[in-house]
Amino acid sequence: MCSTTLMAQATERGVLRIGYQKSSALITVLKAKGTLEPLLAAKGIKITWHEFTSGLPLLEALNLGNIDFSADVADTVPVFAQAAGAQITYVAQEGPSPTAQAIVVRADSVIRQVSDLKGKKVGLAKASGGHYLLLAALDKAGLSFKDIESAYLSPADGRAAFEKGAIDAWVVWDPFLSAVKVQSQARVLPVARETASYQRYYLAADAYAKANPDVLRLIYQELQKAGLWVKKSPKESAALLAGVWGLDTSIVEQANTHRSYEVRAVTPVGLAEQQKIADAFLAEKLLPKRVDTQALAIFKP
Repeated sequence: MCSTTLMAQATERGVLRIGYQKSSALITVLKAKGTLEPLLAAKGIKITWHEFTSGLPLLEALNLGNIDFSADVADTVPVFAQAAGAQITYVAQEGPSPTAQAIVVRADSVIRQVSDLKGKKVGLAKASGGHYLLLAALDKAGLSFKDIESAYLSPADGRAAFEKGAIDAWVVWDPFLSAVKVQSQARVLPVARETASYQRYYLAADAYAKANPDVLRLIYQELQKAGLWVKKSPKESAALLAGVWGLDTSIVEQANTHRSYEVRAVTPVGLAEQQKIADAFLAEKLLPKRVDTQALAIFKP
C-alpha cells in the first residue's frame, strides 16, 4: 500500500501520528502538558505519539507514511531524506543553536583540537547535525571524513562506547551533550560557532500538509508558545523535561540554554545552509546524488 493511501486513511480516521525523538524538547513539552489533545479533539482528531532513536529513522517513517508529522530534526536529516526521494514539507524551523552540539573527548584524552582526530575513532549518529559539524570541522582543519575512523552509533550506544573508551571522540547533541559533560566530565573540542549553525526543522508528509493546513497552523502556533515558555520559565520547563527524560533538572536547564527554541517560518533564503550541508555530504560521497534543497515544499503558517 502506498504512503499516500496510508496517510489518507489516517486522515479519514481523524488520527494525527506525531513522530519525535528524545531531543524534541518543544514537542515533549506539548505532549507532557497535553496541550494539543483538546485543541485537535475539537476538530475530531486524535493524536498518537511515536518515539524514534534519531532523526533519520523518524523521517524514513514519515516518507513511508507511518507518521504524518515529524518533531524537530537536525538540519542534516531532511537532506538525506530528500536524497532518498522523500515527499516532505518544511513546516517550521528553530533558530540557530550552534552550542547545542559538539565534539567531545574524555577529560584525560591527548586530543586537544580537531586536527588531532586524524586516524582516531569517532562516534556519531549518521545524518545527525553532529555529522555535518564533524565534516565542516574536519574540513577547516584540513582533513576529510576519510581521515578518521567513523562509527555510526545511536546516542545511547555512543555514550556507552565513549565511557568504555571504545571510541576516541563522540559527536553529540543536547540533552545528551550536557549530560556527558556533567556526568562524565567530557571535554569539548574547540570549534568556531560559525562552523555549523545547527538549525532544527519540523516537517510533515506532503499529502498531509496539503490536506490539513489548519492542523499544521495550530501546531505551529503552539510550538511557538512552548518555545517562549521554555525560555521564560527555565527552572519550571527544565523540571518538566527532566521528569520525562529521566535526567537531572540541572542538566536539562543547562541544555536548554544552548537551544534557541525560536520557532519561525521557513523561507527559501533561510535554507541557504541546507544546500551547503547537502554539498558537503555529496563531496564526501555520503549522499547518492546531488539534491536541490529549495525543491522541497514550504508550509506558510
